[in-house]
Amino acid sequence: MKRRKFIQSTAVASALPLTYLAADETETTILTEKELYELRTYEMKFARNHSLLTNYLKDVLQPTLKNKGATYFQIFNELGEDEPRKIWLLIAYPNQKTYLDCQLLDADLDYQEKSKDYHSITPDQAVYNRFSSSLSLAFDGMPKMTQPIDGASLYELRIYEGYSEDAVRRKIKMFNEEEFPLFFKVKLNPVFFGDVIAGQHRPCLVYMLNFKDMEARKTAWSEFLKSPEWDAMKVKPEYANTVSNIRKVLLKPF
Repeated sequence: MKRRKFIQSTAVASALPLTYLAADETETTILTEKELYELRTYEMKFARNHSLLTNYLKDVLQPTLKNKGATYFQIFNELGEDEPRKIWLLIAYPNQKTYLDCQLLDADLDYQEKSKDYHSITPDQAVYNRFSSSLSLAFDGMPKMTQPIDGASLYELRIYEGYSEDAVRRKIKMFNEEEFPLFFKVKLNPVFFGDVIAGQHRPCLVYMLNFKDMEARKTAWSEFLKSPEWDAMKVKPEYANTVSNIRKVLLKPF
C-alpha cells in the first residue's frame, strides 16, 4: 500500500500538533502516544488559609510529579466570586505508565519529607472539603497539548455531555475530522481535548481554550459561530444530537 507524508500545507494545519503518516485519504496511523489529562477541583473552606494548599501544590506536588514525568502542571482560580471558592488543577501525563507512577507517592521518600508540613495540618486547619478528580484520554486528532499563547490570562474549560456513549463518540469524530482547523483559524486557541474515561458527568468530553483576555474570547467565539465552515458541519446528520448539555468554567492561572 502506497504511503505518503501528511503535508501541512497551511498555517492552520501547521498549528495542529499532529504527527501523521497516512496510508490513504481515510486511514491514518498515529505515531505518538496519546496523553492523559487529570483535572482536580478543590472545594475550599471559607475563611481558611488557602496558601497551605496552593503552596503544597506549587512547591511540593508539582516538582515531584514533573520529576516522575508529568509534562504539564497548572493551578487555576475560578473567575468570579462564587462560594464555595474552587481551585482547579490540570496535570498532563505522556502515557499511562507515567500516570500510574505519579500515584505511587507513598514510596517516594523525598516527597514524604517535603510534604510533611502539609500532611501534618490539624482538623481545624483543613482548607478544603473534598476534591474531585477526572481522567481523560487525548483525542486522536490532537494527541498532545499545545502550548498556551503568549500573554494568556484567561482559560475556558468546557465539558460536553452526551445522552449516550455513541453521541460523545460522534462529537469526538466531529472534532477530529472537521472542527480542529476552524478552532485554530478563529483563534479559539485549544490547550487540550480529552475523552473522559473516569470522573463525573460521563459520558462526556472535555477541552480547554486560552485567550489573552475576555474580549479576545468574545471575538473568537463570534467568528466561530458565524463561519461558513461551522454552518456546514453543524447540520450534518451524523453529528445530530451529539451534545445534550454544556458545562463551562472560566479560569485564570494561579
